[in-house]
Amino acid sequence: MKIIVIPVVLLLCFGAAAAQNKTIVLVRHAEKAGETEMNKTGDPDLSSEGQARAVRLMKVVKKYKPHEIFATAYKRTQHTVAPIAASRHKQVQTYDTREQAKLVDQIMASKTEHYLIAGHSNTIPELANLLMKKDVFKQVPDTEYGVIWVVKIRNGAFKRVEVYEY
Repeated sequence: MKIIVIPVVLLLCFGAAAAQNKTIVLVRHAEKAGETEMNKTGDPDLSSEGQARAVRLMKVVKKYKPHEIFATAYKRTQHTVAPIAASRHKQVQTYDTREQAKLVDQIMASKTEHYLIAGHSNTIPELANLLMKKDVFKQVPDTEYGVIWVVKIRNGAFKRVEVYEY
């Protein structure tokens, strides 16, 4: 009977290769249409200012080359990422904000490395915290629309988060 010995160093190398690097861009939806539309539908579209911001977002985010794009089921989040999705020929996938931990698990288990995720003033900071495994960010003020969080995962572990205005 032969005994096969696999050096621990070899196993560690394969383990490190399996851990992936990821860049996850998080954004709150752009400016929404006025209160009158919200009262009628409960799901307002973007205002003209929000539409312009969605185009700016496309220009800023294209350098991150998102391979998967997620947004909640609301028009304002879907339309915020629509320009970058169209330019990258990607479908916008819908996620449930009540199951953000599942989304994080899905991202971490995937081989995909570049993501863009649109959400809301109370859900995007929570998602950043889940990805970082730290409680750092709080709800964004309702008047703040122009910020993205870029979460970097290296070797399967949180490395850093960068926050930019756009």
